[in-house]
Amino acid sequence: MTAQEEVYQKAEELSSEFNYKAKEVSIILAAGHGKRIKSHRSKMLHAIWGSTTVERVFNASNLGIPEVNSILVAGIKAADVMSVIGKRPQTLFAYQAEQKGTGHAVQVALEKIDEKKFDGNVFVFPGDMGLINKETVAMFRNAFISSKSDMMVLTGIFEGNSSENSYGRIIRVKEKDVDGMPIPNSSQREGNNSSLFGGSEGGFGNVIEIKEYKDILSLPDDKPYLLKYKGKTFAYTKQELIENREFNSGVYAFDYKKLVAQIKNLGSENAQNEIYITDLISLFNKSGYSVSAISPDDHNVVMGFNDKSVLKEMENIYRKKVYDKLKNIIEIDDHEDFFIDESVVENILEMDGNGTPLDIRIGKGAYIGKGVKLNYNLNLKKNVFVDGNVTFGKNVHVWENVHLSTFAHQKLVIGDGVEILWGDIIKGNIEIGENTKIESSVNMTGSDEFPVSIGKNVLIKGTSYIFGCTIEDDIYIEHSVLIRKKITRLVKRNGEVQRIRFFLPMPSGIDAIENL
Repeated sequence: MTAQEEVYQKAEELSSEFNYKAKEVSIILAAGHGKRIKSHRSKMLHAIWGSTTVERVFNASNLGIPEVNSILVAGIKAADVMSVIGKRPQTLFAYQAEQKGTGHAVQVALEKIDEKKFDGNVFVFPGDMGLINKETVAMFRNAFISSKSDMMVLTGIFEGNSSENSYGRIIRVKEKDVDGMPIPNSSQREGNNSSLFGGSEGGFGNVIEIKEYKDILSLPDDKPYLLKYKGKTFAYTKQELIENREFNSGVYAFDYKKLVAQIKNLGSENAQNEIYITDLISLFNKSGYSVSAISPDDHNVVMGFNDKSVLKEMENIYRKKVYDKLKNIIEIDDHEDFFIDESVVENILEMDGNGTPLDIRIGKGAYIGKGVKLNYNLNLKKNVFVDGNVTFGKNVHVWENVHLSTFAHQKLVIGDGVEILWGDIIKGNIEIGENTKIESSVNMTGSDEFPVSIGKNVLIKGTSYIFGCTIEDDIYIEHSVLIRKKITRLVKRNGEVQRIRFFLPMPSGIDAIENL
């Protein structure tokens, strides 16, 4: 079996049934590599705040459009991209073996739909738009339905210097044509501010074309740029087009039947010999269909990336959003250097809703991953790493550079009043009883077969290693290596609990060691 055949087979294995009762489908374009990102990984597998961009787009689409069917188009590193999403309900995978442009990618996706069985709306999203969220998707969907347009473009508003805006400009129908005749907006109706996105038939505000910046620069300075639209002519100066801040985000909505009818007419008569989705605007307009556009309130959500610097900028934007959510609920020592997984953020917001002050403090460089459960009066110091099914009790104090983690199927439970000191490494299936203190330079591991159970009021100190042990209450352990041991609470005649100090197992492999 060839590599290409394996990809087709994987796409088939991961694809689920298309639900023809649902009247909406989302196409996610995740076939590109992104040469400027300079990485062996697919561009779509680069992460923003702990999740790949393609996951973020997929999740935003599924949460923003109820019961939507999803078709993900993979190409470069297709198997890796498809595996990130995995098998999910109403989700299909298409393989774009050759990258022939965005229009071609949509053509490949549409082959997965039985045209005789489906009649609804199609939404198209770039897989690198890692800041898009469910609120933006829902807004775009509702705006498309309300506008009664045949095609809609989600646009951004460039906020910098116009001369630095290299995006394609959205050119809309003006209020008046070259003859000074006003253009009506016949879809304006009570309760629907259609002027936000253009009318479905009247014309004013509708999209005529997307003009690339380099093409605008090549226009003559002394002649207007003329465009015809439904028998009317509209004039735009070169400077007017340069200063136009509205740009194409690459997110689209279509009436399915009209999309299918027009997409087969897309050509590749351009320098790159590629089929572009933007050319559908011209085809729709020529066919008498309406193309509208709308912008989100938060223009960061339409950001995509082609290089590492923009990816870093998107990460910083997301970090600020998380910080803004939490800054008045918990203490974060450095708003530019922390990570808290989104599931943990939601848990914090839920706890805050109960009305009890949390008194949680997160140190500089701390990492709190997916699955972690925080608790009241928790102090995680500088560079603490916590990931996996780690559950904290109340009044827990964790000092600098501590590592706490589990595999997906394991649990690490830390009781109330526990203190864990500098640099400790604690991993796996472990339960630590309340008021236990684990001093610095301690390593502990609990496996599936041999978990670790530590009782209440235990003190472990010195350079100690614990694996697969059961330790009863009130035990003192110092400078010991304990592997698969049960440590019993033994009370001496004077009432003291027997201490465990300097315990070492018998050496192994000593015949391979000799003096120099």
